[in-house]
Amino acid sequence: MNRDLAASSAAGPDAVPDRAPTPDPVAGTDGASTPLSAAPRRIAVVGGGIIGLAIAAELSGRGADVVVYESAPDGTGGAWHVAAGMLAPGGESAFEYPHLTRLLEAGQELWPSFAAGLGDVGYDRTGTLSLALTADDVAEAAREWKHQKLTPLTGSQVRDLEAAISPRVRAGAFAAAEHQVDPRKVVAVLRDRLAGRIITREITDLSELDADGGSGTGASAGRPDVIIVAAGHRTGALTGLPIRPVKGQVLRLRGEPGLLEHVIDGAADGRHVYLVPRADGEVVVGATQEERADRMPTAAGVHDLLRAALDLVPGLAEHELAEVTVGHRPGTPDNAPILGYLDDDRRVVVAAGHFRNGILLAPITARLIADLVLTGSADPILDAFGPGRFR
Repeated sequence: MNRDLAASSAAGPDAVPDRAPTPDPVAGTDGASTPLSAAPRRIAVVGGGIIGLAIAAELSGRGADVVVYESAPDGTGGAWHVAAGMLAPGGESAFEYPHLTRLLEAGQELWPSFAAGLGDVGYDRTGTLSLALTADDVAEAAREWKHQKLTPLTGSQVRDLEAAISPRVRAGAFAAAEHQVDPRKVVAVLRDRLAGRIITREITDLSELDADGGSGTGASAGRPDVIIVAAGHRTGALTGLPIRPVKGQVLRLRGEPGLLEHVIDGAADGRHVYLVPRADGEVVVGATQEERADRMPTAAGVHDLLRAALDLVPGLAEHELAEVTVGHRPGTPDNAPILGYLDDDRRVVVAAGHFRNGILLAPITARLIADLVLTGSADPILDAFGPGRFR
């Protein structure tokens, strides 16, 4: 990791790397080390999910001429539309390799300023309660709590923090640094700020961007100097990289606000579930993880999620089952994202394969990829995530 990211990590969860003094991800930064006149003139971003939009907003904010290609008219085809928005580097990285852990922590550090620059996007710092229902669940969770250096709590202590928790829950732990955001609100703001730069079109081959001059208008017309592929699991077909769709089913319940204050990340008789409460009474319940590419919600998936959720928080039984959605996480063989130039001609950049961490890593991915494209210099933290590791 470079000195800036290392320093910000040591400074605590609210620190922001020194290279970006301006917190607004769309208003821009002055962190580029070369003048913009020497940077690429036209940039095409393929993929209008949270990663592609965050990159485009960062580039646009720094003065770059950027256009985004997204196949869905409202952009809802991506994993972000299904995602709950948990910002939990500890939980997701507990048993991953160290390079990914450092990237997740760097992403977490950028979220306060990133959210502040966007406005009301549901960024909530109340924290996360990790719960274990049975003795076996406690034994399994204890390893993760130890790794994260969290203090175990008794069932009574957990219920002191969150009264709606079932009396059957045996133990838990409180992770104050694990927050949440509403990805749908984030994407709505980014799409609004990039209005006029988003083209509804499915790109099936990158050569299409050269064949028709990019289909841009005004300054964005013409062959792009740089193409950034941030198309989620579809990036595999566009680049030949091993990125696959991993199916996830997610539920949205609606009831009176206030049943839960904390994000719940729990295990109930071996079934893992998370519950993410919103201020308006919505509770996001997720998620299955299936090595499948279909978009069909299943009775078994809904049953498993609801059973685990109700075991931990019985009061959810009175909530409306308002939405069942299916999305596809972009998975890679090592569960880490692919970030960097696709090949030696340094024209195609990949920013995909974020798997379970796309929301958490959106701000840091935008910062790193914008730096790479505009300055031609890669932050050392990218060394472990380049496409070359799969070549």
